[in-house]
Formats: sequence, structure tokens, C-alpha cells
Amino acid sequence: MNNFLSLDDVSDPMAFAREAIELKKNPLADMHLGRGKMLGMVFFNSSLRTRMSVQKAAFNLGIQTMVLNVGGDLWTLETQDGAVMNGKAAEHIKEAVPVMANYCDMLAVRCFPGLENRDDDSEEKILTAFATKSGKPVVNMESATLHPLQSLADLITILEHQPKPRPKVVLSWAPHIKPLPHCVSNSFSQWMNKADVEFVITHPKGLELGTKYTKGAVIEHDQKKAFEGADFIYAKNWSSYNDYGKFMNAPEWIIDAEKMAWTNKARFMHCLPVRRNVEVADDVLDGPHSIVVKQAANREFATQRVLKELLKELKY
Repeated sequence: MNNFLSLDDVSDPMAFAREAIELKKNPLADMHLGRGKMLGMVFFNSSLRTRMSVQKAAFNLGIQTMVLNVGGDLWTLETQDGAVMNGKAAEHIKEAVPVMANYCDMLAVRCFPGLENRDDDSEEKILTAFATKSGKPVVNMESATLHPLQSLADLITILEHQPKPRPKVVLSWAPHIKPLPHCVSNSFSQWMNKADVEFVITHPKGLELGTKYTKGAVIEHDQKKAFEGADFIYAKNWSSYNDYGKFMNAPEWIIDAEKMAWTNKARFMHCLPVRRNVEVADDVLDGPHSIVVKQAANREFATQRVLKELLKELKY
């Protein structure tokens, strides 16, 4: 593994997740591996779980961290090739990334899509710039199209709580107050389609995700039918993919106790942050089957497993 940008960088996702679970037994056992190493964390967007879990995972391996917030701790960056830089951006990413790489052994980046131009977002200009111009291992802390660290943590959580060898996992669209990216849903779909689960995606018509990510999943527009017999319900909002970035208002898709009763006593999952009583009702989040906090805790060990693998590529 030279980078951790997507599922494609992991040869065996199930084995990788199980190895992450093993790390939880003694998380400080490998502190010697990262001694003297520096991880640069670059945030183009706000974060809670990603920021804290990546720093904690680095600490567990003895890695030091530098945390930079674009537009706050460092100059606003230009990403467009051939740009005439007479606007707010003071530095181009072509110089910024290799400069960061001078000071760091690994880099991690978090950026969101604009949700205005699907082709532009699909190009992953920021993530690609870090991966191609740094010469160092790069970790995707969430990008314009994917969030693999979250999905690895999700798989870990499912393995730890599955009631049977091949559980039914349902990704359900949920309402929101604004259009949201596809990153978490795309990535979760990719990982579940490689996992030993029965995977179903349910959403209102018109909110299909890109088939690049959902191929292999069962698509069911009837939410009740999708929930029947489910062992895990994963709620997430996303905007339209075909009518790119378009918002849909469908409050009847909220996940509540009545809908959870359709399932096989399913565990409830959400990547967080969650808007209570918009996406999910209090009675679900506060109920005995909610594992959202345990899911968030697994972000630490998902990241630790990734960083441990990337350390193998550092020969000095």
C-alpha cells in the first residue's frame, strides 16, 4: 500500500478490518513503528471525528502530527491549472503540496465537493494533487467522492456486532435541510459490495447514486420492504447524482422507532454528525440498538490500521 485513497488500495477488505479489530486489544503495542515520523493533516473543511481519530491513531503508533486548516492556518490555495491568480488564492497547490511534503513523512487530506459540476468533483483535483505531487504516502480523510476511513470503521463495526455470518445491511437515504455530498454513501456502498453481507440501498426515486459505486447492491425504493429482516440500518442523506447536487425534501423518510420495528432488531448506524429529528428520531438514536458512538470510536482503529500499513513504505 503506497497510499490510502479508496477501497482499491486494500487487497482484502475483510481481512484488513479484522486486523484493525486486533489492534484494539493493545493499541500502543506498535508505538515504536512511527517514532521520528511526521504526519501532516490538511483540512479544507471542518471536522470532529476525522481530526481527533487520525491524531489519536498517529499517537498510538508514535507518529507526530501537524494539523493545518486551509484558509486559516495557511494560505487559501488555488487548484486550477493555468489560473491567473489575481483573486483570493495566494498560493497554488502545485507549490504547496511539495513544500508540505518536505516537512512530513506522510500526508492526509480532507476536502469536500462543490456539488455544482459533477465532472469537476469526479476529477478529485485536490486529492490527486496530494497523491501525485507529494512523493509521500497520502491518506484520504474524505474527498469529493469517497470517505474510505469511515467505511473501514463501518465494516469493523458490522463485524463486531453482526448477529449471523452474512447479515443484511441496508443503506437508507434520510432527510436533511440541505443537499449533501455522496462521499460516505459511495464509499460505504463500495465496501459493502466487497464484504460478506447482503447489501440493500433504499432511497426515493431520483436519488440514485452513481452505478460505479453501487454495482452489486440491491436497489429498493420501498423503504419498508428494504428494512424487512435487516440486521443493520445505516442512515445517510445525499443529494441527486443524475441531477447533480439537487436537494430533495422527503421528510417521510426519517428513521424512527416504527420503521426500525420492521427490521430484525437491527443495529442503527450513522457516520455523524446527525441532525436529530430531521434524519433520525431521538427514540432511535437514544435507543438500545444505536451503535453510532461505537462506530465513531472505531474510526481510531481503522486509521491506525491504515497508518501502520503505510509505515511499511517508509524506508528511512
